[in-house]
Amino acid sequence: MTNRFFGIAIFWLLVVATAYVAEPYLVAWQFSAASPRTITPRADLTGAEQTRIKVFQSVSPSVVSVFARLAPQNVFTPGQQESEVQTEVQTGTGIIWDGAGHVITNYHVIKGTDQFAAHLASGESVLVRVIGTAPNYDIAVLQLERTQTPLRPIAIGDSADLQVGQSVFAIGNPYGLEQTMTAGIISALRRTMPTAEGHEISGGIQTDASLNPGNSGGPLLDSSGRLIGVTSMIISGSGASAGVGIAIPVDVVNRVAAQLISTGHVPTPGIGIAAASEAAAAQIGVDGVIVLRVRPDSPAAKAGFKGVSPNGDVGDVITEANGRPIHDIADLTGIFEEAGVGKTVKLTVTNGAHSRSVDVTLADVSQNRG
Repeated sequence: MTNRFFGIAIFWLLVVATAYVAEPYLVAWQFSAASPRTITPRADLTGAEQTRIKVFQSVSPSVVSVFARLAPQNVFTPGQQESEVQTEVQTGTGIIWDGAGHVITNYHVIKGTDQFAAHLASGESVLVRVIGTAPNYDIAVLQLERTQTPLRPIAIGDSADLQVGQSVFAIGNPYGLEQTMTAGIISALRRTMPTAEGHEISGGIQTDASLNPGNSGGPLLDSSGRLIGVTSMIISGSGASAGVGIAIPVDVVNRVAAQLISTGHVPTPGIGIAAASEAAAAQIGVDGVIVLRVRPDSPAAKAGFKGVSPNGDVGDVITEANGRPIHDIADLTGIFEEAGVGKTVKLTVTNGAHSRSVDVTLADVSQNRG
């Protein structure tokens, strides 16, 4: 009886072991896709997907890659071949502005260079020349030379009626990866944007759409595919590309581009002052623009403005302009830009316990802040 029991047990153990060893082979034989699999029908695209696709298809032909470099110099070290001379190439994104081939990009994309080219969405590469630059607004206008591809100017929107929370899209060339689209929302409005020239652009558009090196000069778009801003900078505490993206509002771009195309120059309205930083004003509890220095022969000098004294005493503080409160330099420059060069603005100025009203005619301070 015992031998019979052990025999049966061994038999079933062998069966289980055989099944265990054979199982992968049986599964592969039974379920392997030896021929192309049947395609599962796709559900209809969602409304959001259709919007993104439509925006990209309509706008991407209006976006170009911009390449800028300093021309090689005729200076060679002993034994160095001409082919070994390297120059750094700066890259960014550009926007086809009109049918004449004008392209908008950031000034910092081409700053310090003198040779330029663009790569179009069609694959065509063309030489580019500079029409004009506005460093105070970080904007440059380029001209495409002899393109074979029909140009598609971008549709222009406006930035005056934007709302925090609305969807936005960015198209650019991050890290040289052309025609890259990212999506997000408008995170905030009326951000102040410092430029490399010491000027501040008011009305900046903050977005969480991913921006990286190479996106500079590219379009920020609304859900209709209209240009609402030009992506310009990333604010990052870590120094990495991950951070807060800021775009120049299209209302500023539209005005500056027209002036650069027509005259090659953009006057910057101001009164000829250097203002103390917002942090310095906040530290001493001042609400307004502290006049730090006054440029000689400027409208501010002629109007009797006084800056901070040599021993550090605060002089004049601008608290209102044309009846509107002034809290910082962005408020002031915004009103100056609305008025324009040659126009008169009424400023309320305090100095200690005294307050006065001053009419000042704005001048072109392109090379100076204020």
